Amino acid sequence: MHSMRTTLYALLAGTIFAFSGCSLSQMIKKANEQNLTVTPNPLEMHADTVTFTMSALLPVNMLKKGKVYTVTTKYKYADKEYTFEDIEFKYEDYPNQKTQQPKASKTFSMPYSGEMIRGDLMIMGTASSANGKSKSTPEMPIALGVITTSELVMDINEVSYAPHGFSKEPDIQKRNINFFFLQGSSVLRSSEKRSDRGKALDAYIAEKNITRTVTIVGNHSPEGLETINSRLSQDRASVVEKEYRRMMRRYDYKGMADSINFVLKPIIQDWTMFKKALAKTDMFNDDEKIAINKIIDDPNGGDFRTKEKALKKLPTYKKFFKEIYPDLRVAKTEIITEIPKKTDAEIAALAGMIREGKAPVDTLNEEELAYAATLTADLDEKEKLYRAATKQNDTWQAHNNLGATLIQKALMSDGNSEIFEDAINHFNISNNRKENAFAYANLGLAEALSSGNNYKALGYYKKALGMNPSGDLRANIQALKGVSEMKIASYQDAASSLGEANKSSDVLYDLALANLLKKDFGVAKSEFDKAIKADDKNALAYYCAAVTSARMGELQGVVDNLPKAIELDGDLRERAINDLEFVNYADSPEFKDAIK
Repeated sequence: MHSMRTTLYALLAGTIFAFSGCSLSQMIKKANEQNLTVTPNPLEMHADTVTFTMSALLPVNMLKKGKVYTVTTKYKYADKEYTFEDIEFKYEDYPNQKTQQPKASKTFSMPYSGEMIRGDLMIMGTASSANGKSKSTPEMPIALGVITTSELVMDINEVSYAPHGFSKEPDIQKRNINFFFLQGSSVLRSSEKRSDRGKALDAYIAEKNITRTVTIVGNHSPEGLETINSRLSQDRASVVEKEYRRMMRRYDYKGMADSINFVLKPIIQDWTMFKKALAKTDMFNDDEKIAINKIIDDPNGGDFRTKEKALKKLPTYKKFFKEIYPDLRVAKTEIITEIPKKTDAEIAALAGMIREGKAPVDTLNEEELAYAATLTADLDEKEKLYRAATKQNDTWQAHNNLGATLIQKALMSDGNSEIFEDAINHFNISNNRKENAFAYANLGLAEALSSGNNYKALGYYKKALGMNPSGDLRANIQALKGVSEMKIASYQDAASSLGEANKSSDVLYDLALANLLKKDFGVAKSEFDKAIKADDKNALAYYCAAVTSARMGELQGVVDNLPKAIELDGDLRERAINDLEFVNYADSPEFKDAIK
């Protein structure tokens, strides 16, 4: 009895296993009719990541109760493989599967490395039951390799130097010297010539300063007849001009005198100087000042002479006649002088002495020292001068410009991290002195170059743009921002930023590439034409123009542009041979001729 029961269990188990195996085989046979698609295909790398969507559509009535169908996806390359999460189909999840095809879609990502450019995205279907039995389809490729056109972004490593503030235009200096006259007189007295004012004019003329203009304003006090006052103002101005010219002859100005423009301005019957003197003096109380101004400002008070007669009737007349009128009998002389700047040669020579420690830092002022750094292309010399500037003045401009020079040095030394750290430190000091768009722009560039953190770089660029920079600075920030946006695969934003950047050949190229990567092929084609026109030696512009044509299905554009790209850069031949952008043309005679 026991033996018969055991035999019955064994037969029953065998029947179950046989039925299970039959169901699995049926599922795998049905799997031949499944529809698996990958988008994009070939795979594409963006922002150092390969992202794709796998969609699976199974035949109706493929799933069996108690069974699971699993789609396994792997990317195999260079004797390595990257395995993605499985897509599972369970019978109970698809109650209508007898009449409706079960479907599922999942997006996958993997970090890209250079070895992945040639590889196979492989899929395998497996039908399994709860008892551990399973059957699988053969592993088969569904996508070949990775397109890496996005890595062709052209870096724009333009640092932002703050203005040095130095102008070659001469400085303008104004000097004022006044000469006073007796009432009713236009005689320049000996006492005036010997006064401190006269001596100052004499000393100035003796120095033979480069004088542009001498403006002499002749004035008179209010009393006196109109004809006398009119003559006095003109005569007082003229007599000072004559004295000025006499001194120039004395100091042998020769032709220099002819270059000086003398401007004489007689002021006649004008209360302006009187009212200013009255307002400044404390010799009169407020009521007295009001009474005086009431007469002067009265629109119905008559002419200048009438008002002067009315003033004589005031009890304060004698006081302002004595205290204010004498200062109005004057010829005011304003001398505009040019202060010549040091020549470039002089600045360069002095800067060299400062670099070598043979002259103190303050031999050049702040603007001259900053300007001196622009006169040399040697980055070591620039660094020394900007370091000297930070010690002399410790300004935000000096620290920013030192940091900008250090970025350039780091680029020349294969991205030396210590130099980048020093640069970033000086940009932070610059912002501590005064927040400025130059330092934030450079911080973004330094971050992008040193750490590759384009998200952090974008934060700095946005901060810089938020400070409303203008002109070249704004355009440069937009270019840097556009490059970082391309590297994080934000192509729409990149196209917008680069559209506001300067129109250099590199910017035009990146703008075209941004449009290509966001699949706006018509615009990309037009922009690559512009980039090539701006720089017909840009091999990548021709190459990407060929890629654009390939994506548009235009063989002629491919074969027109590839030979030019390869002629300019022979390495692009190998890239074109392996580039899946051209997979649809690889076997065509025209393509083969183009890459010879």
